[in-house]
Amino acid sequence: MTADAAPITLKPAPGHRSREVWALALPIIGAMSSQNVLNLVDTAMVSRIGPSSLAAVGLGSFINFMSFSAITGLSAAVQAMAARRYGEGRLHETAIPLNGGILLSLLIGLPLSVILILAAPWIFARLNHDPDVVRQGTVYLQCRLLGIAAIGINFSFRGYWSAVKKTVLYLCTLFGICCLNILLDYLLIFGKLGFPALGVRGAGLASVISASCGTLAYCAFGWRYARGAGFFAGLPDRRQLLDLLRLALPTCLQQLLYSTGFVVLFWIVGQVGTAELAVSNVLVNITLTAILPAMGFGLASATFCGQALGRRDVDDAYRWAWDVFKASWWVFAVMALPMLLLAGPVLQVFFGNGNATASARLLEIGETPLRLIGAAVVLDGLGFILMQSLLGVGASRPVMLISVGLQWGLFLPLAYLAGPVLMMGLLPIWGLMLCYRAAQTLSFIAVWRSRIWARIVV
Repeated sequence: MTADAAPITLKPAPGHRSREVWALALPIIGAMSSQNVLNLVDTAMVSRIGPSSLAAVGLGSFINFMSFSAITGLSAAVQAMAARRYGEGRLHETAIPLNGGILLSLLIGLPLSVILILAAPWIFARLNHDPDVVRQGTVYLQCRLLGIAAIGINFSFRGYWSAVKKTVLYLCTLFGICCLNILLDYLLIFGKLGFPALGVRGAGLASVISASCGTLAYCAFGWRYARGAGFFAGLPDRRQLLDLLRLALPTCLQQLLYSTGFVVLFWIVGQVGTAELAVSNVLVNITLTAILPAMGFGLASATFCGQALGRRDVDDAYRWAWDVFKASWWVFAVMALPMLLLAGPVLQVFFGNGNATASARLLEIGETPLRLIGAAVVLDGLGFILMQSLLGVGASRPVMLISVGLQWGLFLPLAYLAGPVLMMGLLPIWGLMLCYRAAQTLSFIAVWRSRIWARIVV
């Protein structure tokens, strides 16, 4: 090995590891939080057009999420390879996986956009029978689908900035994307400052334009901060592209099936009752908000573990996942407290403005499931950290097999049995959700402890 390729041997001192975790994770959490704020503002603006528009955008957003989940797995692959190169001391090559992620995003995303845009009217007509919802939803979805390649590129940059510990650039860019999106929503949905009032089409265009501007901003940051690391210096060779695909495909499949699993879950709960479906929608949104910190800390752990393996220090890589959880477990415990102790008041925020009898019924259905979510938050946080750690060391295939196997092979069939077949209500379904998530975390613990991931070549 040449002097230029000598592994980086400096590691944070034991007392500094917690500080490193927070320094890397906080910008990621902040960026994801800004995305949540954007989603809320988006929903509020579209709701002023009418209920059909809100339903169309809600369903269209979920279909769009399923569509680009086929490409966002490139983020984990780019992060795993770039972090490994960083740890090996090959700093001039860390951006080569990013170049590959950009290339694959274009090669996959552009034709996928064309195919799905043409299929959008058929897709929407199969999922909803309201002509107005289908009409508006198709227009909105077709606009959003224009941005699949841009979303793939943006996710590839997220993986790269996380791998080289420049997550502040990710925070700044995503915050700018969200601010621009909100401004364009206001201008294009309602026709302000001389812009045409485009309704749901305006909401779709606002998302695509802001995501594309974010891609340009990422490229500008890449040119400034990653030129010495090989950014746009050349295309990755065939082996590197195949490695990216090998790492990305299981993650893409996992995310696609995971999001599809939520569609199936909502269909199952819808067979139980409309009130149960309304409560489930709120519970899922609360759950997604609760796991935001876990995603941030998990991405930080993926970077530390990948860099440690690049230094060929398997023991350090193994410790990093546990150290990240030790530094962050109390965050999950704090988030769990309102769900455990104030389940009623939390749900009152969502159900307290309607008919008193209906609100009381919704609160009754939702309180115990919300407490179950709170009881599982800390364990779920560990599960997400270990899942991202496994992705960071290249173990995307075991993650996919565990996640998809438990969700589709265990949870969804049992939920169907407890729901539409036995009509046991919502509580058993959410109890099964708790068991499925616990089993997933325990499986990730077993794989992490086995250290079979140490033999994966990235």
